Order: sequence, then structure tokens, then C-alpha cells
Amino acid sequence: APGLYDNEKKYVIPFVSGASIMFFLGAAFCYFFVIPVAFNFLVNFGAKQFTAMPTIGEYVGFFAKLVVAFGISFELPVVTFFLAKIGLVTNKSLSDFFRYAIVIIFIFAAVMTPPDVLSQFMLATPLIALYLLSIFIAKMINPYKPEDDESENSTDVAQA
Repeated sequence: APGLYDNEKKYVIPFVSGASIMFFLGAAFCYFFVIPVAFNFLVNFGAKQFTAMPTIGEYVGFFAKLVVAFGISFELPVVTFFLAKIGLVTNKSLSDFFRYAIVIIFIFAAVMTPPDVLSQFMLATPLIALYLLSIFIAKMINPYKPEDDESENSTDVAQA
């Protein structure tokens, strides 16, 4: 990586490998747990009144959209690691934002999954767990210290 400084180069291998592993974990989770349940639910929904006849194109589109959504969503801890490393997020800021994050996660899950509540919950549940893992990662990388707030407030008072 010729465009990076030496201190940045040491993060390339962990970032690429971590991001790849997390994407494949998300894709595997989707493939083995979510797709069988979601597809079975969609095919059997209203089975007494209608017969589901999905085409290969519809199935491939359904499959690809879910796998990509889960792969991308499992990148959350990797992104949080680097945001915490450069000081943009702390475990306190992530904890304070938790309620809003739940709403955003469910909106993301609603957009990225087929229009059924089951697949939305199947995406939102691991995302919430990954968000909690991200809070823990941020705490390990850049632990929040209450004296940080006091020192910021004291410099504000001194400047005024």
C-alpha cells in the first residue's frame, strides 16, 4: 500500500482480514439460518388460498439481497473498531445512542429484507447483538473515563 504511512500500513491486514471474515460470517449466518426460515415462511404464507410459484430469478434476487444485507450488516464491529481507534466514537457515545440505534437498525432491516416481519427480525436481532459487541470493542479500544468530561468542562471555564 504505497499511499499509506507506516503507522497506517499495520492496520491494512487486520482490517481486510477482519472485514472479510465478518462478511463471510454474515453471509453464512444468512445462508444457514435465515434463508431456509424466511423462504419457507414466504412460500407457505397463505398456502391454503394460493400456490406459491417463485421463479429462479425471484429466488436468486431474494437470496442475493439477503446475503449481501447480512454480509454488510456484520461489518459493524469492524467499522466501530476503526472509528474508536481514531477517536470518533467511544463506548459512552455508543451507549447513549443505543435507543436511536435500535430504531435505525429496524429501519435498515425493513429496507434490506423482503416485506415480511420475520426476516426483518432475523436481521435486526443479530445487528443489535453486533451493536452491543461494538460498544464492548469501543470500550476495549478507547475506554471512557469520567475525568475526560471534567477536563473538557474545566478548559471551557478557563477559556471563558
